[in-house]
Amino acid sequence: MTTASTSARIAARSVHRNMSVGLAETPREILEAQKLRYSVFAGELGARLRTRMPQVDQDIFDPYCEHLVVRDENTGAVVGTYRILSPEQAVKIGGYYSEGEFDLTRLQHLRPRMVEIGRSCVHADYRSGATITLLWAGLARYMLQRRYDYLIGCASMSMADGGHAAASAYRGLHEHMSPLEYRVFPRCRLPLEALDQDLPATLPPLIKGYLRAGAWVCGDPAWDPDFNTADLPLLMPIARLDSRYAKHFLG
Repeated sequence: MTTASTSARIAARSVHRNMSVGLAETPREILEAQKLRYSVFAGELGARLRTRMPQVDQDIFDPYCEHLVVRDENTGAVVGTYRILSPEQAVKIGGYYSEGEFDLTRLQHLRPRMVEIGRSCVHADYRSGATITLLWAGLARYMLQRRYDYLIGCASMSMADGGHAAASAYRGLHEHMSPLEYRVFPRCRLPLEALDQDLPATLPPLIKGYLRAGAWVCGDPAWDPDFNTADLPLLMPIARLDSRYAKHFLG
């Protein structure tokens, strides 16, 4: 089953600079988002995606998720997307996608109020602040209207160099680590001790944005062999949302 059509009424579509953001309303719109995901993850980044439909990124979580999309109103193309798994839908499928990479036992008490986001991507021609702003505004509105309190997700860092840059970037994140009671544990841990952790390293812009907004890093990165990325477990308590971001996204 899919919840996208019924929940589209909850997050009203907003328009900014000839682009709009809202929840996908039809199976066709969801398919467009999945094709964009395939183009970015497999086409650009070389991920090994297991999918039944050629050129389409689909997995068992998709039918249980809502799909936030940014559309170019001039061309009609979906140019950005986030996949959203509500706590109610996570119960139906048996857990969160992140649980394939991390032991989330210490977050058990947050589950009724915890939304998972993932599969975020933007078309190469639209990788600007305006597109990211629209996606984040859509997420903020979703959380506010549904009255959820926590966002979780895995934020990826490239392992094109074997993981050295990712290990070096992670070493500089101590000030952003969560309290111990929110720590999670990778099932396939990035072998930090075997990697050079002293390289000059820059975090991906999306991770920088999450941390500036107030997100916590909840533990060591996991290695995702299919995407060949080092994935950071992030938790954003909405109560920690930086006031500048809250004013911008929530009004």
